Amino acid sequence: MSAGLVVQTREFDLADDLLGYADPADPRAWLRRGDGIVAAGADVARVVRVSRGPAPRTAALSRAWDEIRGSARVDDGVRLPGTGLVAFAALVFDEASAADSVLIVPRTVIGRHGGRTWITRIRDADAPGLDADAPEAGAAETPTPTALGPHWAGTLGPGAQTAQGYQASVRAALSAIADARYGKVVLARDLVGTVPAGSDLRRLVRALSTEYPDTWAFAVDGLIGASPETLVTAQDGVVTARVLAGTTARGADAVTDARAAAALADSPKDNDEHAFAVRSVVASLAPHTTALDADGGPFILELPNLFHLATDVRARLSDGASALDLAAALHPTAAVAGTPTDAAIAAIRELEPFDRGRYAGPVGWIDGQGNGEWAIALRCAQFDVAGTGRGAPIALTAYAGAGIVAGSDPEAEMLETRVKFRPIVDALA
Repeated sequence: MSAGLVVQTREFDLADDLLGYADPADPRAWLRRGDGIVAAGADVARVVRVSRGPAPRTAALSRAWDEIRGSARVDDGVRLPGTGLVAFAALVFDEASAADSVLIVPRTVIGRHGGRTWITRIRDADAPGLDADAPEAGAAETPTPTALGPHWAGTLGPGAQTAQGYQASVRAALSAIADARYGKVVLARDLVGTVPAGSDLRRLVRALSTEYPDTWAFAVDGLIGASPETLVTAQDGVVTARVLAGTTARGADAVTDARAAAALADSPKDNDEHAFAVRSVVASLAPHTTALDADGGPFILELPNLFHLATDVRARLSDGASALDLAAALHPTAAVAGTPTDAAIAAIRELEPFDRGRYAGPVGWIDGQGNGEWAIALRCAQFDVAGTGRGAPIALTAYAGAGIVAGSDPEAEMLETRVKFRPIVDALA
């Protein structure tokens, strides 16, 4: 067994953009409106990867994290969300996926929250020359930010699921829904492409966080995106979640924009889809919480290119579950899988001609007290960061999906995925 970790967080005079500290080839970041955390540089203290097997992967990650945090000595002089011992994580959507779920503890984390900034240094307790009892046991050379590299453009084309194939899959799902095999299934399609060798992937994170400031811009192990949907946040015993289901494109002007919002609010199909998703979240959180409240009805969430029906859920943690435990309990929600869950997952395996990997899975961070923030990995692409040092173009796959319920129209659902691809396609361009 490896030695425990020594962790120290201190105030840090940060005048620069957080992304300047991240690794250009494999950034690790969690950002919203300029606040958040990034891993400074490429060095890591711990990496836990879990592939498919007989046991749930989240259980294996949770056990590994409990071991890491249980043996860590933490000196946190700041005590804000994202300080102290933290790990970035990205989990697969489906236990049967060939991709792995990953939890990464960086050596150095830079953060900002509510106008305060900090640096966290994480070292092995048995590192040569390190006195774990010294006040500055975690001290090391202060990292230096680097300017973002040159602009670049990626290429994207059809993946395993073409537009025509997607509509055929939707029709097959509608037939199964009519036969009462399930009530809802979320079907995705993929785009594949490359970006030039040596591309600074921080550019993509910057573009997404700038253009979509109300989303969580994330980068973990090559999974980069901007999710509007918080899966769960746990902080000091308070649990919150935002449910999104029901979507329409925004109008070209104020009049058509207002009409689009009103049509979404009044749509029986979209409201039914949203109700499925809210019930899924409430049922999953109930065993772990008290004072559970889902506000009276959905509201319209405005994004630059979309309207969503949204409901905020709030509760008080009752059983000591960590943010990772809660993410595991919630995933997959009806918003990204369907209902009933088992039948929807089976339908996705049957109707999608690709492995989703981490798309629509939980992505976020967790700290040593079990607090954390998790989103659903949407509006995203998976980059082959393992191949970034080979001098060849970097391969990527982007994903977007739509919820299929009775009354769905195959062409309209395909067009909805096109709108949902827009953030990542525009940023890559």
